[in-house]
Formats: sequence, structure tokens, C-alpha cells
Amino acid sequence: MQKQRQSGISLVGLIVVIAILGCIGLLGMQIFPTYMEYRAIQNAIERAKKDGGGSVKDIQDSFNKSAEVGYISAISGRDLMIERQGGEFEISFAYEKKIPLVGPASLLMEYEGTTAKAGVKKKAE
Repeated sequence: MQKQRQSGISLVGLIVVIAILGCIGLLGMQIFPTYMEYRAIQNAIERAKKDGGGSVKDIQDSFNKSAEVGYISAISGRDLMIERQGGEFEISFAYEKKIPLVGPASLLMEYEGTTAKAGVKKKAE
């Protein structure tokens, strides 16, 4: 009689895979809300540019109204960088979000965006 060799994953291997997937899932659940807030900020600056009016104060007020409705707490209208380029205002922002993980370890997310067609300007290093 010939022995059949079993193939597949062992119980220990299954536990390790589930633990790794659990860690990735927990990390994703902490990152997702910060990304959603970033998207809300991006939409709010687009709306503020369109509806803001002709002054920096009007744009800031329009953003603050959108921020209040969209539960945006990372930045306010005062944190926006508003510049006149080519006869119209361009709005940009940059901020960091620190996500605590375990003990002293944390994850730093750097978000930035703009309404300019050319995109976000790179920082001088």
C-alpha cells in the first residue's frame, strides 16, 4: 500500500495568514477615514473656488461652510493657500495626519491637494 501525501495549509499556517490579514484590515480601517476626509477637503476646495466669490475671505468662508457640513476637522479656511494665478484664484492645502498604531509606533500620512491644473508644487528640500 502506498501512502497518500496530504497537501494544503496547516492549522498554524492558517492562523498566521488570518493574523496577517487581520493586521492589514485594522490598518486599513484606521487609514480609510483619513482618506475620506482628504477627499472631502478636495471637494470642498473645488466648491469654494467655484462658489467663493471674488475675495480670499469669501473663499475661506465658503470652505468653512463645506467643512462644517462635511465633518472636516483636519484643516480650516485659514489653513488654505490661496493665490491668484492667471486672473483666477487657485487653492491648495497640505497637512499631516498621525495615526497611532501600537505603543510608540505610529503612521504619518501626508496629504496635499490643489485646484491648479498643473498639480501640487513640490516642496523645496
